[in-house]
Amino acid sequence: MQGGSSGIARCIADVRAAAGSTTFLAGTLSLKEENEVHLIRFSPAESELVCDGLFYHPNEIWDLKSCPFDHRVFSTVYTSGEGYGASVWKIPELHGQSNSPPLEQLFTLDEHTGKIRCVLWWPLGKHDKLISIDDRNIFLWNIDASNKSAKVMQKGSADMLPNLRGGSWDPHDHNSIAAITDSSLHCWDLRSMKKSNAIEHAHFRDVDYNPKKQHLITTAEDEFGIRLWDLRMLKYPLKNLPGHSHWTWAVRHNPEHDQLILSAGTDSTVNLWFAKVGTDDSGPESPPGSPTREEQPLLNSYTDYEDSIYDLFVVHIIGVVELLLAILYTVLWYMELMRWPDSTACDPRTIASQ
Repeated sequence: MQGGSSGIARCIADVRAAAGSTTFLAGTLSLKEENEVHLIRFSPAESELVCDGLFYHPNEIWDLKSCPFDHRVFSTVYTSGEGYGASVWKIPELHGQSNSPPLEQLFTLDEHTGKIRCVLWWPLGKHDKLISIDDRNIFLWNIDASNKSAKVMQKGSADMLPNLRGGSWDPHDHNSIAAITDSSLHCWDLRSMKKSNAIEHAHFRDVDYNPKKQHLITTAEDEFGIRLWDLRMLKYPLKNLPGHSHWTWAVRHNPEHDQLILSAGTDSTVNLWFAKVGTDDSGPESPPGSPTREEQPLLNSYTDYEDSIYDLFVVHIIGVVELLLAILYTVLWYMELMRWPDSTACDPRTIASQ
């Protein structure tokens, strides 16, 4: 990678608002060295990654999300060793200078008292709300970037639930999120901050909504790899997709081709699935008391990694679907998994590393 520095990275985020380019942010996690946020762009002409900006960040970065409607705004969750914090930042105008100016801190999400897990942006279009999740609470914030302010609108408590681990914001309904604990998944109505339907007795690590089909989610679990669910009928999953030999930490749908799903975990493996869910899958597959039938529509399994994989995401651009993921103890990996029908498309089996 040109223009960057080496470091330990655990989280990465696609910059969806950067129209016309493939750009993403990576945050470092270092105990001894200064931590940084890297602004990275893929150059299709040279088939390489270029670091367009390197910004000092005051603490270890445990979660990073890019604002879906402003390519210069992003959020981080961080720890200094004394506690956890969350802030929203703005990247300054670079104007081609070699030394990146400091980040502008727009506001902090400072109502938390527990361990902050993540910050969620509504994935579709401009929205003046933001969600932050700690181990006991879910906060809904009203944000105003121009006035550098954030105000708590609603707060939901986990009550008797195990500690919250994270969640996903429903792209089809901005009033609904799915939040996971170590042993359950609950849907929350953000208007009342009340829990509704739930999946119990499963060890969840991640959850992602289907971007094209309402009511469908995919979960990453310790024992079962990934599972596809219909939130209207949670007695049995629509599909079981085993394929990891250890904990499955992350799962993501392709934003344009929802049948393509990427999963990754602590077995140092990335799996690409083709999981078709249609009208035939809208009802229970199994009789009462029976598990759903096992399927393995595994398109490819990438195992050329030395360390556990904790985060990933999918980016769609014109002509290419690119998969970018963050790997513990490895700064960046780049993958292309899909070829479009033209002579300039890249080999879908290509994997490049930095």
